[in-house]
Amino acid sequence: MKVVTFGELMLKLSPVSYQRFVQATLMKLEYAGAEANVAVSLANFGLDSVFVSKLPNNDFGKAAINAIRHYGVDTEKVVRGGERIGIYFAEKGASQRPSKVIYDRKGSAIACATITDFDWNSIFEGVHWFHFTGITPSLSDSLATICLEACKMAKTKGITISCDLNYRRKLWTHQHAREVMTKLCQYVDICIANEEDAADVFGIKAKNSDVNKGIINEQSYGLVAQELQRQFGFQKVAITLRESISASDNKWSAILYDGAHVYTSRKFAIHLVDRIGSGDSFGAGLIYGLSHYDDLQKALDFAVAASCMKHTIEGDFNLVSVAEVEDLINGDASGRVKR
Repeated sequence: MKVVTFGELMLKLSPVSYQRFVQATLMKLEYAGAEANVAVSLANFGLDSVFVSKLPNNDFGKAAINAIRHYGVDTEKVVRGGERIGIYFAEKGASQRPSKVIYDRKGSAIACATITDFDWNSIFEGVHWFHFTGITPSLSDSLATICLEACKMAKTKGITISCDLNYRRKLWTHQHAREVMTKLCQYVDICIANEEDAADVFGIKAKNSDVNKGIINEQSYGLVAQELQRQFGFQKVAITLRESISASDNKWSAILYDGAHVYTSRKFAIHLVDRIGSGDSFGAGLIYGLSHYDDLQKALDFAVAASCMKHTIEGDFNLVSVAEVEDLINGDASGRVKR
């Protein structure tokens, strides 16, 4: 199966270990971005994974492309041009101190992209699935228009469209997000969200839940999924549920609604190594699961297990195989050394 993802690939700079920005004298350099993270996961799962973006024609743009090509992602459709690569700084939290992200993305190559940069008719040739997130249209009005054109073309070609709402309050307002995402979601088949996204973007809130206190009511989120499906006609709605005990320990699960039944996954207790990219790993796992298993419960279980494993891996990419995920699904969760 051939999957296209569309979004920004950024330079990521992080203080070493658990240092804070104010004390750091050394930064770790990596490349990452929501849709690129999904593309890497899908390539690791053996899918034909294509990443579409725009990057500057300089050494940083080249290094960013190389970073995902290394894992088998097709980057031939990446447009070269623009002035700069987007940057984000990530400070890793621990215990009761939360992680922190600072963006430096204004004027990045993709934020300044124009509608003529992407020939979606050609890009979507032989493609089965198109994935993007709410982060991409938040970067500029032109990108919101480009996303809309991509969705329209994908729909005419019968391509399945998935979108992770991925609301980022540092990138746009609730009102702007609602206006843009309401237009885009008319074309989306599979909606993915975390426990806050539906409220942040569409004002659909779960009762008897408080994410800041780690209180999650699964039944209420089933109703949120049903309301999302009612408003937009999604084929399926998936919502990840994170119970944050601290920045170091979480409980992780998800639900999937298909218009008739709410499926609930197993709940994992995770001691975190790195949580950034975990939502993207869930999205990739769901794309793989829905395209490879007839059983929706198994598709959901695959997505949750894949993203559970991502929490244990440094960096934004989920570097696990299908076999490793299926081992976890089948109960091999002891963490014992494989010899």
